[in-house]
Amino acid sequence: MATVTYDKATRVYPGGDKPAVDKLDIEIADGEFLVLVGPSGCGKSTSLRMLAGLEDVNEGSIRIGDRDVTHLPPKDRDIAMVFQNYALYPHMTVADNMGFALKIAGVPKAEIRKKVEDAAKILDLTEFLSRKPKALSGGQRQRVAMGRAIVREPQVFLMDEPLSNLDAKLRVQTRTQIAGLQRRLGITTVYVTHDQVEAMTMGDRVAVLKDGLLQQVDSPRNMYDRPANLFVAGFIGSPAMNLVEVPITDGGVKFGNSVVPVERDALKAAADKGDSTVTVGVRPEHFDLVNGDGDESKKLAKGESAGVAVTVNVVEELGADGYIYGTADLGGETRDLVVRVSGRNVPEKGSTVHIVPRGGETHVFSTSSGERLSD
Repeated sequence: MATVTYDKATRVYPGGDKPAVDKLDIEIADGEFLVLVGPSGCGKSTSLRMLAGLEDVNEGSIRIGDRDVTHLPPKDRDIAMVFQNYALYPHMTVADNMGFALKIAGVPKAEIRKKVEDAAKILDLTEFLSRKPKALSGGQRQRVAMGRAIVREPQVFLMDEPLSNLDAKLRVQTRTQIAGLQRRLGITTVYVTHDQVEAMTMGDRVAVLKDGLLQQVDSPRNMYDRPANLFVAGFIGSPAMNLVEVPITDGGVKFGNSVVPVERDALKAAADKGDSTVTVGVRPEHFDLVNGDGDESKKLAKGESAGVAVTVNVVEELGADGYIYGTADLGGETRDLVVRVSGRNVPEKGSTVHIVPRGGETHVFSTSSGERLSD
């Protein structure tokens, strides 16, 4: 197996006035599963294709292990790619599709058959080896594409949105299989998706891109708990983090009628930038309902503020949990907020609830630059 290194790798398309990928710096460990995620047009697929040798690298370099592969053709890079559209030959059987690359490489027939059968056993495809792709379901076709990559025993797997053509239930099932398979084989894998839930559940680390620039690369847990900037905070998490611009006041920030204490260093950093406001982020699960009748409602001390009044517009009941989507008046402006509540105590649509951010669970960002200010 091998490490993968993007060293200030840049791709500028002919006629483009700005890079599609701009000085990408990532070191991927041997055997690691790294997910590149971001909105459409952020440069994630271009980054993968640069590693595959399907796109030129205009500046910087890419290494697989100790080899500089920046200008090597794809066939000499010892990689295997799994595409979004499966890219199977319709006239060949499953076995022939899986072993085709080995056949082209001149591998003996007996060895090809053994490798194909071993891969089919891993992927639960043994009974389908004599079928043509048209006789398979989408999930089975994707497993054949995976099998074709596995038999080559490459140093690096590259996967470009391999699950996007599958239905929701099959996508969840297949992503579990891919993650388990990768851990079993121990092959370094770079996986591209626009689905942040997919990224968070599959990757050892996640790299978030926006407009060709790397925003943050970290473990899923660290990225969720400590997003590096406003973009990552709003992109990672489902439902997304609530982000509200609020004024700085003595000892904290003013959130509706409440003063929410935040770290003094964060307020000083904002003041040093000349900001009179900061953007506070609160995850939906980090609001407390106040003065309610439910078990998880927070009872306030006498004279304490009743928090922010939220008008409930939409209710999502998911069994154990519920989410309320509502609006609140914050600083004279109407803001949309999402709050997680107990699935056993869901407010009615049209009702009003009062919420306060939970102490120690807020994120503070610079309104001007978007960078994280809180530890």
